[in-house]
Amino acid sequence: MRRLRTWCGLMVLAAGVAATGLAQPAPRQPLPDVSKTANDAPPHRTRLILKDGSYQIVMSYTMKGKIVSYVSAERGETEQLPNDLVDWDATHKWERDHPPADGVNGPQAAPAPAIDPELLKEEADRRSLTPEVAPDLKLPEEDSVLALDYYHGVPELVPLVQSQGELNHMTSHNILKQVLNPRAASHEIEQLKGEESPVQMHVDTPEIYLRVGDDTGIARGGTPFTVDTHGASGVKTDSPGGPVNSGYVMVRADVRTDARVLASFNIGMLDNAVKQQEDVVETKTELLPGAHWMKVTPVHPLDFGEYALMEVISDKEVNLGVWDFGVHPVAPENRDVIKPEPKRPVTLERR
Repeated sequence: MRRLRTWCGLMVLAAGVAATGLAQPAPRQPLPDVSKTANDAPPHRTRLILKDGSYQIVMSYTMKGKIVSYVSAERGETEQLPNDLVDWDATHKWERDHPPADGVNGPQAAPAPAIDPELLKEEADRRSLTPEVAPDLKLPEEDSVLALDYYHGVPELVPLVQSQGELNHMTSHNILKQVLNPRAASHEIEQLKGEESPVQMHVDTPEIYLRVGDDTGIARGGTPFTVDTHGASGVKTDSPGGPVNSGYVMVRADVRTDARVLASFNIGMLDNAVKQQEDVVETKTELLPGAHWMKVTPVHPLDFGEYALMEVISDKEVNLGVWDFGVHPVAPENRDVIKPEPKRPVTLERR
């Protein structure tokens, strides 16, 4: 009887082992990849055309309710705008006229170019009108002369006014020629009103930007006005010269009672590394892409004091229409400055 119970127990134990320990588990099947679907398409450049006539160049976009999220081709960031700002008819028409490459039908399908050359040129021309000179700080579209300053570490664009009583201050660039005699001793050639310029820079290496090109990308010098310095009373136009063909120097002013005096200098001695002229700081110029703006910077840091950016028209002539400024790190903040504008996504307000 005891042997029968033992045999029955062994049989039950063997059956349990066979059902649990000896049985091999079924292999796990990999989960299906749901990250890609047939509706997904490779990213391509397209346009979101807005109802005001402008457009955004995007790599892709999606609609979530009343919000359109898109990846900007220019900035590489995901941004948003309201759905009702988009002209969907114009957007879909542009997409039909510029279809992406068909990567589903195999290698025989005609591949789309990496980038539309016409689109690339339009974007380059548009960006060149307002180049970025500091993080989130761009030059304006209108004609002007501005200096890049840093106030408490924050970059600012400060407008500079052309100082000369006989010139029109509403324009960005005019010319009042005067011939400098290289053999004459240093003498006063111009006097500016006031002991200080209204513009005070807080850095010793200011960058000055002059608008020199029109909206077609063709460099121009404008139509300068020339005042005859030999006694003639008429004012005439003159085609030579202009900011593209000119050179620039920064002349330190001699501060006197209620005035700042600019002295003559020898134009032929410019670029002479051996003979440096007193109170004359030479500059280096750089034409920015698109030929709309020229960047002018001093070749070495400026000392504290009052200065004027003077245009050298030729080997004998200078422009008495100057752009004056001072260098004083502890001066108050300048007026009418252009400050950085960080990019922010468009948000909708609840009505």
